[in-house]
Amino acid sequence: MIMYAVFLLVSFGACVVGAICGIGGGVIIKPVLDSFGLLSVSTISFLSGCTVLSMTCYSVIKSRLSGNSLIEMRSGSILAVGAAVGGIAGKELFDRISTAFASQNMVGAVQAACLMVITLWTLVCTVRKDRLHTCIVKHPVPIFLIGLILGIFSSFLGIGGGPINLVVLFIFFSMDTKTAAENSLYIILFSQAASTLKTVLQGKVPDFQLPLFIGMVICGILGGIVGRRINSRIDEKTVQKLFIGIMVVIVLINIYNICKYTIM
Repeated sequence: MIMYAVFLLVSFGACVVGAICGIGGGVIIKPVLDSFGLLSVSTISFLSGCTVLSMTCYSVIKSRLSGNSLIEMRSGSILAVGAAVGGIAGKELFDRISTAFASQNMVGAVQAACLMVITLWTLVCTVRKDRLHTCIVKHPVPIFLIGLILGIFSSFLGIGGGPINLVVLFIFFSMDTKTAAENSLYIILFSQAASTLKTVLQGKVPDFQLPLFIGMVICGILGGIVGRRINSRIDEKTVQKLFIGIMVVIVLINIYNICKYTIM
């Protein structure tokens, strides 16, 4: 019962923040649940991905139906297609690394190290945002390639998308924080759907307790509902401050996870 409570609480809280900032929630769920060591790395990656998928699905559909969506359909759709292909490639990369290492701890350490580096880079870029040179990429080929890279990272790390999306959307498409947040969720939806579908079709779904899975998915949707409402009531500066605070926490958690997997 304690494990259920922890997983559901983390899933709900992460998806609330994920919906507000556009980071999906997996970037919080994955490292936090890894730090408890209650389930295998593969199981947590899958459960985290499904939770984020449910949240982004609700958020994107709700945004489109509301009539005031900030999603840039042309560039966003090309990014989403690239992310879907990248999601499949990232899942294949994860499977190969999992096979290469006999110990799940080493897989967890690799994921934690990659996530820490990406999060640190994202944090630095966000803090120095005013000094970054931005542009607006319009050609479909580079847009697709950007989506592909984002999809690979998100699927391999089991985070659904995460903070890297926001920085990339700012640098290459000159999007403000709130616009980037909505477009990030749109990209995450496609990359995570492709990754999850690949896992199911290949019969590589890890063992887990069905009530836990259902509970996390429901918490993902509820988190998306609450997060969207909060996002509509706060300004862009508040979203950015929350984003920076979460990045600092994620870096610290990943440092702990690296130590846990390699030393403890």
